[in-house]
Amino acid sequence: MRVRIIFQLKNRGSHIPFHHQYLLAQMIKGILMKGNEEKFVNYTFYNFSGLKGQTKISRKGLHYYSSRVTLVLSSPNKDFIDYFLTNLFDFPKVELGALALHPETVELEEPVEMQEYAKFICISPLVVLNSSFNDSSAKRFIPPETDVFSDLLYESTMQRMQQTGSFSDEELASFYKFQLIPDKNYIARLTAQQKKYARIYPVFDQDVKYEIRGYTFPFTLYAAKEVLDFVFNCGLGQFTHKGFGMLDVANTNPNSRALKYEFNYAVSR
Repeated sequence: MRVRIIFQLKNRGSHIPFHHQYLLAQMIKGILMKGNEEKFVNYTFYNFSGLKGQTKISRKGLHYYSSRVTLVLSSPNKDFIDYFLTNLFDFPKVELGALALHPETVELEEPVEMQEYAKFICISPLVVLNSSFNDSSAKRFIPPETDVFSDLLYESTMQRMQQTGSFSDEELASFYKFQLIPDKNYIARLTAQQKKYARIYPVFDQDVKYEIRGYTFPFTLYAAKEVLDFVFNCGLGQFTHKGFGMLDVANTNPNSRALKYEFNYAVSR
């Protein structure tokens, strides 16, 4: 399931870095730790977007000028989402970089019915290689049209699906169909315009900073419905619980899928 958390922005015009997933990851982790419920403090089967709002770019990063900004949080575990919201709404204000945010309301996105394939867009960078301390291999560029690119994503997806404990060995073995086909016209157009669809991004784990390569482009993914549901809810690739690899279905208007989320945090706590 996916929820949109809408914040009031108390200091319009303030800024955060252009890529701020690591700041969001730190904020989310802090809120999870506040609740002190062990099964959720170290939970990793969730994903989140960047902060959405009206912005202008400067040398400092993104300046937000809308009165409200939105964060999309996704997880197949409703209890986890409610736990996070319960603890988030305990705070009258949260700080993200220079932004002062007041949590206001929550909306629920209607679920998307998957078929045998789905056309996705990346709403946060897609990471295919894991990283470790003093290792620069995660910055290596892998052409998205190659089998290596698709195979790495398949392996990480199957590993994460196994870790959930929600799929049997027989089910996992049946999910052998997995092929990512990038939008070659999009990539060719950006290449011709000398624009990048792959960049180096920072990520922090256990207070250690890593640098990883992230990709942002549209693609079609052929896979079992269960696999498509999983990557839509949990993200695709590495560091998904750090805000990487969040997807949305191409050629749809997510605003048309929004419903009021009946989450009464005052009662829950």
